Amino acid sequence: MSKELEEKRMAGDYEIIQSIRIGDQEIVIGENQKADNGKQYMVSYCRTNELFRSYYEAVCSDNYAEMAGEFGKRIAKMSEKMRNEIDKIEVDTTPVTAEDCFPLNYKDDINDKVIAINADVMRREYKRADRQLCLVVGGFGASSNSRGSAVFCTNLYTGKTTRWERSDVLGVVKPKCLPEWAKQRETEVRANKGIPKEKGDSEVR
Repeated sequence: MSKELEEKRMAGDYEIIQSIRIGDQEIVIGENQKADNGKQYMVSYCRTNELFRSYYEAVCSDNYAEMAGEFGKRIAKMSEKMRNEIDKIEVDTTPVTAEDCFPLNYKDDINDKVIAINADVMRREYKRADRQLCLVVGGFGASSNSRGSAVFCTNLYTGKTTRWERSDVLGVVKPKCLPEWAKQRETEVRANKGIPKEKGDSEVR
């Protein structure tokens, strides 16, 4: 099989020809010129986890312009949802930078530490302190001199569990640089033993 064919992304019989991710959703448009029902174009939502992709709320048509319009409507809907979510945030969301953190060394154990995720690896709508700041609760990548890479955290703002690679970690946040809201949430998370009630959505690009 050629490299070109291997790289094709498929949703059933439809090849994904365009996609955009906003918030916890990805919106895709697909094409199948050999569709038995004549509906060569498809628009769908897509959700991805560590194991598989799921496509849902799909609509199909033989009219590409119609599907392009549906694609745009779904993008606008998700954009509005994200704007509303951001408008409701009442804490300081100034992004955490490398200057706010202790540099991370391969020998450092970051278990039970408050870390910041590097904003450069996050999707554009999540490049904010409320998404960066986490309490590390486990994972092989959290230990010193580990060959593992997974770092499991509780997000201090959302309280949800997140999984990152050790290479995604900007560093351990300096106490003086931790926002007051984050200090309060850290206390609450530790009181609950860092055990999140929900799993968060992927924020990686």
